[in-house]
Order: sequence, then structure tokens, then C-alpha cells
Amino acid sequence: MKLYQTAAGVVLERAGEWLALGESWDALVNRPELHRYLAELTGPALAGGKLPALLPPIGSQEVWAAGVTYYRSRTARMEEAHHAGGGSFYDRVYDAERPELFFKAAPWRVVGPGAPIRVRRDSRWSVPEPELALCFNARGELIGCTIGNDVSARDIEGENPLYLPQAKVYDGGCALGPALLITPDPLPPDTAIELRIGRGDDVAFEGSTTLAQLRRTPEELARFLYRETSFPHGSVLLTGTGIVPPDDFTLTPGDQVAITIAPIGTLTNPVA
Repeated sequence: MKLYQTAAGVVLERAGEWLALGESWDALVNRPELHRYLAELTGPALAGGKLPALLPPIGSQEVWAAGVTYYRSRTARMEEAHHAGGGSFYDRVYDAERPELFFKAAPWRVVGPGAPIRVRRDSRWSVPEPELALCFNARGELIGCTIGNDVSARDIEGENPLYLPQAKVYDGGCALGPALLITPDPLPPDTAIELRIGRGDDVAFEGSTTLAQLRRTPEELARFLYRETSFPHGSVLLTGTGIVPPDDFTLTPGDQVAITIAPIGTLTNPVA
């Protein structure tokens, strides 16, 4: 089952049928036993049978992110921060009990499918970061997952690790979608994440990884995220990236970024 946030309200896709729901996104994702509720739900079919324009699958939830959860991201972060004296920090975080968690986006800064993502005007080296995004309710229970793009300014982050918020948090720097896959269980380790960046008629970069390369479990990340922080409406947590373009690559306006996780779909965004 999948939930879509649309311009006309929330839509449920279930076993080939489409149901228009009358509840708000925040109310739905915080329902007890959401998976069972949606499986038994009855209601009107979507008028016209056509899905309205998609919005990001988020309501009032904050978006957070976990860093250095893949060995490839550990290596990339060490390399970009080496000259700033922060290279060894990331090596230690990768092996530490406590994960790196940071605030990524307020909901109004998140864009959905087809909407443009941005690169900072003061960045010369920006990349997409394709990630599995976990959705938790206010009680810290996993209710589903979607696709996330943690757009990052690598030159700003590499200049000084203390500049991480500026490299990560800005308007149009986070995309989610196309839907929230409702599942009480994590996706299997062999689930693939695929990235394709189009530039004109060419493929500027493509790569893939699997969730088997993810060092931290969803339960572990949720436990630390909710340890001393409350989320009245729930939260979305990006789990890190294992796909890093080469150092000579940067996003440019007009690029098309497509991230695919087969059970969820494909999140596609142009670069503004």
C-alpha cells in the first residue's frame, strides 16, 4: 500500500484501487496500527481515476538525516574534509555507537516529485544524495518509507565540518517522494537504490547500491533520534547515501535527477 499527498488531498493506492481519503496527512500517519487500518479501510474511489498533482509525502513532520552510514560516504566525507582537519572525525563516527544525526529540513522547504531542487548560489560543488527515507509516527514507530534526495554542497561542507548546516539546510535542498510505502517492517537488505542524472540527451552520472551496505538499522537510528527529542507529528529520517559522484562532478541547472527504489517508485526532480 502507498499513500500519496496530492493537491486534492491524501490518496491511498491499494491492490490496484485508488481511494480518496478525507483525513489529513498528520492524522493518518499517527493512527495506531496504520497498516491494518489502511488494509481494512473502505471509501470512495478517486474521482476520474486520475491522480492529481503530487506533493511531497509529508505534513508537519521535521526531516532529519543520518550521515556516514555507508562506507562510501565515510570515504567521501574524509576526503572532502581532509584539508580542513576534519578527516578523522568521519572515520570515528562510522565505527562509533552513536550515529551522526542532523536536522535537514522543515516541511515547507521540502519539494516533491517534478518540482525543482536547487544548488546554493555560493557553492561550486553540489551533488544529489539518493537515500531511503524512513517515516516514524509521534511514538517513534516505523510506519513506512519513501525516497529522499539530500542535496548537499560538498565544497562548503569540506571547507569546515562546522559548516555542515549551511551545506545541507537551504530552500530546495531536500526532495521526497513519490509516495509513502506503508510497511511495518524495514525493506530487505537486497533492495537497490539507483541514481541517474541526465544532462541534455546524455547521462552525466549513474550509480547504484543496496541497503545491505547500510551500517545502521532503522531501529537503531530511531532510538537515537527519539532519545531526547519529541516529534508531536512524527518525523522523516534520511538514512544516508552510498552513491557519491566523482569529485569532478557538480549539479548544474537543467539536470534531471532520478532516484529509484523499486518498491516505492522513482523520484525525479529538475535542477533549478
